[in-house]
Amino acid sequence: MRKLALLALLFTAPAMAQDAISLKGAVDIHVHQAPDSAPRAIDADDVARQAAAAGMRAVVLKNHWEDTASLAYMVRKMVPGVEVFGGITQDLAVGGINIEAVAHMADMKGGYGRIVWLPTFDAQNQVKGKGPEVKVSENGKLLPSVLALLDYIATLKQLVLETGHVSAEEALMVIKEARARGIAHIVATHGMAGPTNLSVAQAQEAARMGAYIEFVYGGTLEPGSKLTVAKYAEWIRAVGPAHCIISSDLGGARPYPRPMPTQGMLDFMNALHKEGISVADIDLMAKTNPSRILGLN
Repeated sequence: MRKLALLALLFTAPAMAQDAISLKGAVDIHVHQAPDSAPRAIDADDVARQAAAAGMRAVVLKNHWEDTASLAYMVRKMVPGVEVFGGITQDLAVGGINIEAVAHMADMKGGYGRIVWLPTFDAQNQVKGKGPEVKVSENGKLLPSVLALLDYIATLKQLVLETGHVSAEEALMVIKEARARGIAHIVATHGMAGPTNLSVAQAQEAARMGAYIEFVYGGTLEPGSKLTVAKYAEWIRAVGPAHCIISSDLGGARPYPRPMPTQGMLDFMNALHKEGISVADIDLMAKTNPSRILGLN
């Protein structure tokens, strides 16, 4: 308990000095954690402890190669005070586009498996012919397997569809078909950054179709990156905060300093505020919108 109290002081003190910016009630839908087959900087239970100490409402644990619904269940038992969710990515390790894998994730005890990401590191748009890949489209049309997956997701109202690392054109096709098939909650995974790189016009189109555009803090921290919080603020104004979600995409081990996910969320919120985004709009993107897609409102 003393450890949680000390963590709470760490995360609330900066908020008091930043004009009402606060992590209380925040939801981070994009966290990386150990255990994983890739290097990670923080264990899943410590992610949850830091989030709980800061007053966050929820976090979503992400793994590119296996589902995290069972991990979310165990972490919830270990760490009270924060809602922990998982999901599944349609990469090669789970068989690519795989309805059966999604079904088992959704059926996992606890019901904490909530997000289905289309392929990320194995997406054709990411691999670009340099190795095995997972296709979602061919000749300008979504594959039948993808359409079948969308139909299945539509039957489970608690699930959120994310576009993963597909191309901008594929993301728009996915969003259009998902909406037509009745999927209520759709997110363009760090959509205006790489590797999807939605243009402003494409992001606005996605928003008109009912998708949220995700902006992740981690992308601005890469050495030499041209992606900045100032650019994010410009894009958020163009798309509209009502159609945006902010998250950390932190927790990965890197050879350069990066904050842990909870601190990163607070840093991101403060940085956006310094760029002129209002507290109300930051709360909309960090609290209201992600809570809505996870069924917490």
